Parts: sequence; structure tokens; C-alpha cells
Amino acid sequence: MATVGSGDYQYERVPEWPNMPKYWAFGAASDGAVNSKDEVYIFSRGAHPLTIWDTDGNFISSWGEGTFSANPHGIYIAPNDNVWLVDRDFHIATEYTPGGETIRTLGNKLAPSPSFQGMPFNMPSGLAIAPDGNMFVSDGYGGHRVHKFSADGELLLSWGKQGTGPGEFALLHNIWVDERGRVIIADRENNRIQLFDGEGNFIEEWTDMQSPGDLWIQDSIVYVVEQGAGTGVSVWTLDGELLSRWRGSDEGAAAGSVIGGHGICVDSQGSIYVTEIGQGERVSKFVRA
Repeated sequence: MATVGSGDYQYERVPEWPNMPKYWAFGAASDGAVNSKDEVYIFSRGAHPLTIWDTDGNFISSWGEGTFSANPHGIYIAPNDNVWLVDRDFHIATEYTPGGETIRTLGNKLAPSPSFQGMPFNMPSGLAIAPDGNMFVSDGYGGHRVHKFSADGELLLSWGKQGTGPGEFALLHNIWVDERGRVIIADRENNRIQLFDGEGNFIEEWTDMQSPGDLWIQDSIVYVVEQGAGTGVSVWTLDGELLSRWRGSDEGAAAGSVIGGHGICVDSQGSIYVTEIGQGERVSKFVRA
């Protein structure tokens, strides 16, 4: 297998992952997440929207058939292994048990909030939970806002508007909260990641990237899937230092390694899973070289 990346973060792409059941297909693979048991959850836009796999690619289970809109978007697995799924076109974020039983829903299904009101939700994209238990939702496509909720689901704070300045967003494509409590936004169409404190105060931005679509933080390392013409993966420190990068459009060893990157997650062994849409409609697994 060809090696991609650089330095201490070099990888090889697994030729075929996962072991797809006969006659099944992901469709557009929107996002992924890994739980405490190293089970890989893939959220996709096919007939089986939520599929669960072990790290070797063996099928474990599926659920959610017939539940979501045509454009389900983001997944986040909480510390207790409950699963949050963000449905862009239904304008909701829903918490499920690991086996797919509904616990609660934020937002009102098929009832988008008018953008000028700034209330949840208008085409949300992702959700993340802070170390203190508060939840943050990127109200990405229509709302151009970040919404902060208590662990009980009470709306505490909202910030942001459409634009290109600090604290403004072209498209909040996904979200994470790091160990320092910083809210990190993939502001895709502005080609940057923006960082805020838990009260919505702007801290800084990282701009050395193309259309960041999603991020995953593990062991104080930030993994970013970059979209656009040069779709690929970049690896960063929490202070914004670039450690490694490869793109599917690169010449040589990296050519074709990522086709339509959209979401990203990492297992306990440091293997990276990139969910792909467009021409890809697959999940690409990269193992440490």
C-alpha cells in the first residue's frame, strides 16, 4: 500500500473497508464516530443510514431505516456511548441509545427557524459535548449560528451571523469541543477553522486549509477532513501547528486516496476513517504506517 502523510503521522489506506453485506451500499457516507468499545458508527444517506462495524470492518448492526431525511449530516457519540444524530433537512438533533432507541430531540422536525430570528434550528450540521456536559450545535446551512445548550437541553446562548469576519460564518459545517473547553468550528466556505471559548468569545482562526468539513480530536491531536478540489486529511496540534497532510489530488503515492471527504473519526489505535460523498460514497480507512 502507498504511504501518505509525513513525519510521525504517516498512513496507509486499507484497500477495502468495511466488509459490506451483499447487496448493501452506504450511498453518500456523511459522517462517522467511534464509541468507547471501538465500534465504528457510520451515518450515511443510503437505505441503511446508521451502520455499526468493528475496526476490522466486520458488520455488527444497523438501525434507523426510514427515519431520516435525504440529507442526514452529523454524528457525535457521547461519553456514555449514546448517539447524537443531526438531520440537516429535518432541522433536528436527536439522542439515541447505542441500539437506536430515541431518547430526546432538540428542535422541531420539519419546522426550520427563520434565519433572522437566530433561534434553533435552520439546517443544522453537527453537535458536540463539552467536558462540563454542555452541548454545542452548529446551525450550519441556514442559521449561521452556534447554539449552546445545558446537559438537560435548555438553550443557554447563541452567537454568530453570516459573514467573513471573526465570529461570522459562511457555513458551519461541523463542530467539536476540545479538552480546554474551546468550541471549534469548521467554517468550510471561509476556508478556516474558528475557535471560541464556551461563552462565544472569538479566540483565533486557523486558515492554512481548504474547505475544512469536519474534525475529530483524540489524545490532544486534531484530525481535519478538507473538502473542495484538494480533498484530503490534515493533522494538527491543539495550538494549530500542522503535523501532516495529504490530499487525494496529490501526485504520486497520495493520488486517489480520498475522493469526496466529508466526515472523519479516529479509533483507539489511531486509525483514521474518512466518510466520503460525491464520487466516493464510501469510507476510507487509514492505518498508521
